[in-house]
Amino acid sequence: MVTFAAELPTVELAIKGHRLVAEVAANDSTRMTGLMNRFSLRPDHGMLFVFREAQPQAFWMKNTYVPLSIAFIGSDGTILNIEDMAPLTETTHPSQGPARYALEMKKGWFDQQGIKSGDSVAGLEKAPKATE
Repeated sequence: MVTFAAELPTVELAIKGHRLVAEVAANDSTRMTGLMNRFSLRPDHGMLFVFREAQPQAFWMKNTYVPLSIAFIGSDGTILNIEDMAPLTETTHPSQGPARYALEMKKGWFDQQGIKSGDSVAGLEKAPKATE
């Protein structure tokens, strides 16, 4: 099954006053597909991965063409760590602790906004809940 961006719900989030719109991947199929096979992202847009429970997570960039940065986020909305990921690689990027969410944005977005580990993400409660 191919999932297109138009099919995914979105949620507006804010970090340190910076607003963004994230497509929400809240089931196994959409989380596995993520941002694969896309060649661009709009400014201040990304993808929020929602998991049923907080646990160690790891992401890679196989079949993903856009360089991304990922923020792993705990159940309380606090950013655990941020990793830069190179396109078309199978290098894994792990969370530094149990993550309930992961937010992918264009590479460097978090740095450009001055966002770092320990910062809080507002709006997560509005995101659809994980279904699988």
